Amino acid sequence: MTYVDHRRSDGVIERWESRRHRKHLHPAASRGSTWWAPQVRGWWIGVLFAVGSVLFAVGSLPGYASGVGVRGDSVTYFVGSLFFTSAGFLTYREAVDAGPQDGKRRRVFVYQPQRIDWWATGIQLIGTLAFNISTGVAMKSNLTADAAHRHVWRPDAFGSICFLVASALAWYEVCHGWLGWQPRSWAWWITLLNLVGSIAFGVSAIAGYISPATGNVHNALRANRGTLIGAICFLVGAILLLPERTEETPPETATG
Repeated sequence: MTYVDHRRSDGVIERWESRRHRKHLHPAASRGSTWWAPQVRGWWIGVLFAVGSVLFAVGSLPGYASGVGVRGDSVTYFVGSLFFTSAGFLTYREAVDAGPQDGKRRRVFVYQPQRIDWWATGIQLIGTLAFNISTGVAMKSNLTADAAHRHVWRPDAFGSICFLVASALAWYEVCHGWLGWQPRSWAWWITLLNLVGSIAFGVSAIAGYISPATGNVHNALRANRGTLIGAICFLVGAILLLPERTEETPPETATG
């Protein structure tokens, strides 16, 4: 369910939307300026995703690895993945807090499979953890070809799949279907950019296939390009989260 229309007693139809409800659940969510509001969770989500995206983009730049060394490049990716995970966890908590409450003490993790935002944010969080593993293991030196295949490429590919699925669900949530044209909506641009970025990460994962026999990467140049394009898309999408947070959100109405 991505939206619900309610007919008021005066005949006016008000629309409740899943993403809008989640992003503006509390009045404090829109507090502070667009670009500086460290007291608000939504601001941190955008900033943390942006920093992680910058680090992934830098790590994939031509010549960066040769300049700082393979280990330095791996550390850059690993630190970037930690920012992704931090932002992913806050996004998941945002969805949890927007869900039905049972009156008990606040829970960190819940099971609410009927909610599209629970699936999207949960799968995204799992994907970031997979990137933590792949980038963390990649920092080790003298990995065997089989170890690199198992512990670097496989979690990287799994993380890319998670990002793609999560981005597709977020896109569906905003568009209320698989197709939509809402160029005046921040959410539409954000989810579109994240979807394109996830596709680019998927291309990068395919091109970055590590042969378990030789340890060679299938196409390192294409893998780096895919990561760079994806990181840039994620960066722009993360920046747009900030104006989305402070946008005016009157309920959508129509005369019944």
